[in-house]
Amino acid sequence: MALHGFIGTQIELKSPADKFYKIFKGQAHLIPNVSSGHIKGVQVHEGDWETHGSVKIWNYHLGDEVGTFKEKVEYDDENKAATLTGLDGEMFKYYKSFKGIYQFAQKGNVSVANLTIHYEKRNADVEAPDRFVGLMVTLVRDLDAHFAKA
Repeated sequence: MALHGFIGTQIELKSPADKFYKIFKGQAHLIPNVSSGHIKGVQVHEGDWETHGSVKIWNYHLGDEVGTFKEKVEYDDENKAATLTGLDGEMFKYYKSFKGIYQFAQKGNVSVANLTIHYEKRNADVEAPDRFVGLMVTLVRDLDAHFAKA
């Protein structure tokens, strides 16, 4: 069994791709207001909200687990992608490396989100991070519902 790999999904969205990327690029602090059932807070640890290389700490609730995810963010404006490279947090009990990618694209009247996690397990007994992809999906769907109401 491979210790490293990637897992992900693609979902269709009702709202424009630009709105999602704008939130991830400069307004991540608003996400707990929209997805409060899962994201309890986001704070800047180093840098600021929109600078490539800034470090943020996410506080999340996933099933029975309450945890933190300290990440260094990279932005790709051309592809509307935010890459969150894990630095510290509860998932590092199970994974040696953990990188989440949120990429948004506009295809005519439809937007899509490509949500991917690249990871390396600590050992073969660790499951793939399906539940964290589920958290990414929930967060993006919560944002889509919020944009639809506005």
